[in-house]
Amino acid sequence: MTAAGVRVGVGTRVAYDGELLEVTEVFSTVHGVEVLLLDGRRRPRRMAVRDLLTSAAARILAQDPESSEDDGVPAATLLDQLSESERKQVRAKAAHVREVLTGYRSGSAELALPGEPRAGYEATSALETRYATKCAELGIHRSTIIRWVSAYRAGGEAALASGVKTKRKGTDYSTWTEIALEIMAEYTPDSPPSRKMVIARADARLKRRYGEDRPMPSRATGFRILTELEDRLPTFDKAAKRNREIAERPRGVYGKLRPTRPGEYVLMDTTRLDVFGLDPVTLQWLQVELTVAMDWYTRCIVGLRVTPVSTKAIDAAATLYQVFRPKPAGAGWPAHAVWPDHGIPRSLLLDPEAIDGPMASGRASPALAPETIVVDHGKIYVSDHLTSVCARFGISIQPARLRTGRDKGPVERFFRTIREDLLQHLPGYKGPDLHKRGENPEADAFFFLSELDAIIREWVALVYHHRCHRGLVDAFIPGLDLSPAAMFQHGVARAGYIEVPRDRDLAYHFLKVEWRTIQHYGIDWDNRRYNGEGLNDYRNIHSPYGGKYADKWPIYVDEDDITRVYFQDYKTKEWSTLTWEHAPNSDMPLSRDAMRFGRKLAASKYRYPDDQLALADLLDRWKLGLAMTKVERRIALRTAREQAAFELPDNDDAVPMLPSVRKALGQDAQPVDSGEGQARQDDHDEADNRTERQPMAVVPPADEAGDDDDADLEGLVQTHEEPLHDFYDDALEDV
Repeated sequence: MTAAGVRVGVGTRVAYDGELLEVTEVFSTVHGVEVLLLDGRRRPRRMAVRDLLTSAAARILAQDPESSEDDGVPAATLLDQLSESERKQVRAKAAHVREVLTGYRSGSAELALPGEPRAGYEATSALETRYATKCAELGIHRSTIIRWVSAYRAGGEAALASGVKTKRKGTDYSTWTEIALEIMAEYTPDSPPSRKMVIARADARLKRRYGEDRPMPSRATGFRILTELEDRLPTFDKAAKRNREIAERPRGVYGKLRPTRPGEYVLMDTTRLDVFGLDPVTLQWLQVELTVAMDWYTRCIVGLRVTPVSTKAIDAAATLYQVFRPKPAGAGWPAHAVWPDHGIPRSLLLDPEAIDGPMASGRASPALAPETIVVDHGKIYVSDHLTSVCARFGISIQPARLRTGRDKGPVERFFRTIREDLLQHLPGYKGPDLHKRGENPEADAFFFLSELDAIIREWVALVYHHRCHRGLVDAFIPGLDLSPAAMFQHGVARAGYIEVPRDRDLAYHFLKVEWRTIQHYGIDWDNRRYNGEGLNDYRNIHSPYGGKYADKWPIYVDEDDITRVYFQDYKTKEWSTLTWEHAPNSDMPLSRDAMRFGRKLAASKYRYPDDQLALADLLDRWKLGLAMTKVERRIALRTAREQAAFELPDNDDAVPMLPSVRKALGQDAQPVDSGEGQARQDDHDEADNRTERQPMAVVPPADEAGDDDDADLEGLVQTHEEPLHDFYDDALEDV
């Protein structure tokens, strides 16, 4: 039998780096055994035997190449291919061979069976006699037993097998197969072809290149070959987009970032949700987009924002801001869904009576200080606004490769999870594509954008964060099921608690910047005048900033609340609030969209409208007369549910608790709301006693697609006296 080792001594030849060397001396040193080698020019070279055996440039040449060469197939591969009956045959052959060679079926006298050695197989018998005896016993030819013995000596029992099993080969269609694969690759950027077309083109191309010499498969064989090629390069069965994604996969080993602690990598992405939302201003159905920030190590959703199409850079910045300062937890959330405020681990034991403030309310997600964010090449993620914010806080930006979704695999998988586990259970679900869309999803009940935001936040906090995730593993504790919340605690234990900035002015850095001059009366923005004590030292003074906005001062604005803007003192770096001159007439936030609508409303009534008239008219109709048209009531609903993107020091925002959340999750709980949202619920209580929430469906006529503000303005000048209890009853009816 061929030995696994090879002799290394004087006379052994070695191929080293393309040269033929011969061992002339072997000696021992304190560092181990070494050899002296001579090349063809008799030049000596000294080398350790360990280096000789492990170096990729060296190979020991066996003195008997024929006895040491093999086909390179491991014995386990040969034996594992055999069925149980074939294994029995191989073991029987090996027993016969061992009996011929040693006289014992086991090959050892210590394991001899009763009656062994049998007559004719004694050790004193000649080998030829044993061959003849075995041939007579089995009824085989002498050459067969000699072949068995030779194979057994060369490779043991595995050599007695029939060899590596391969598929039976017929006519060689390899050339036609390569051409067919080439044609399939050409269709990667196009619509998928049919198999019949590929077969026809492959036949024609084969004849044009090689003439009639190369064989062509029959139609049935061609279909069978294309079915096998579909696994290598999907072309026919999957969607064209999916085929392109598979074709762009790297051919080598996949690489990935490996986070080691919470906050090391935060994934950010935006997707269009498969559910309709309702715009309270125009009462039209909207495509809704969801922007999320996910901590890669824990899979926790540390920031999310629901917006109508399309998402802006300020929305991405607002989502990133939530990573630092999470939204407050909803009223009535269970304790396990509420995260502590910054710097306070869950495992810390404190006297509940000594805790007040933020710890009592808690946060909707864990707070992190991201070190690196992984984003795609969308405009909102490579905008100057977001990149400047990241530079300000020392956050690295890691762009993913173009059209390579797997670089952000965890967040892409989250989008599928939220569709399958939440969105498809909500009214207004329209399916992932046109082919899976219902007959009329718009006719179902609906949700406002802020309601969808609250639903998703609560589902993430109550369900997703506390459900075991297959992608969360600990290499030191295999088999341990971990949820994102548990993985966060695990990461805290490994890396220490994650500290985040405690700067109370953090939100200002995420706001949009507008450049304005400071006059003696204050500043002007969007035809509104703002003033405050923070401008006293800079009135009628040119700013020290140069460049595109030379001589102008940066003003920070939040379009969700235009009643105030913010200014940072150039010298002291202190922030101050600049109030709109008409803000004292309103005791609630006013969005920029609502103000634009108010201006249209005033323009339809007054010859010389201004913002004071617009605001007064809005407040009068919203709060005093209540004799509104439908569009005005929708504006009131929108204002009542307006959620600011940032938690500025003067704002105290909270996510409302909605009945639709519990209904979608199959749970029963009393809704908690405040303000006009509670009034809306009270007005609906009587109707809810008769039927469930239905009729919140609005289908605009086809001829009114688009922005219908101008059409509705015609009715704004009319005044209708309506009872108070009917205020919301027809606000959601068909236009």
